[in-house]
Amino acid sequence: MNSHSARPQTAIAHQQASPFWRWLAIAAIVAMLDQLIKWWVVSAYQWGDSTYVTSFFNLVRAHNTGAAFSFLADHGGWQRWFFIAVAAFATVFIVWQLRAHGSQKLASLSLALILGGAIGNVIDRVHRGYVVDYLDFHWAQAHFPSFNLADVAISCGVIGMILAEIVRWRQERRQAAQ
Repeated sequence: MNSHSARPQTAIAHQQASPFWRWLAIAAIVAMLDQLIKWWVVSAYQWGDSTYVTSFFNLVRAHNTGAAFSFLADHGGWQRWFFIAVAAFATVFIVWQLRAHGSQKLASLSLALILGGAIGNVIDRVHRGYVVDYLDFHWAQAHFPSFNLADVAISCGVIGMILAEIVRWRQERRQAAQ
């Protein structure tokens, strides 16, 4: 095999590997931004402090030892290790999916957002024992549970995965009808 014929194969391999690293970079950026904002919140606020921003939004410092909406927050500490294990399993699964399907842009972007958010929150769980939340939306006296950038990324990723699946399903239906 001469070096000239190997060159196109190398270019093809690079093109196939390239999206994988792009998705990991997006996940890393999400996790770093999340940690940077949390670092600022922890250095600027004491637990429970709040800053009025608008009539429906405050910046706060809240601690969440549970999952979304403080699910399992009051269960004695075992949930910390459970959520770390779930995040580790999810990380392995998502990386595997990104390697296998990195060319599917919407699904891969969605997975990258979920991965970055999961890593951002698991860093908190390992380092602090809880997740730092800081976004507090409210209406009158009703407050939505506080959350953070990692939670936003995870939520957007889940919505993106649902949309990607709907698009895939519609394409399959069109192909089957032809």
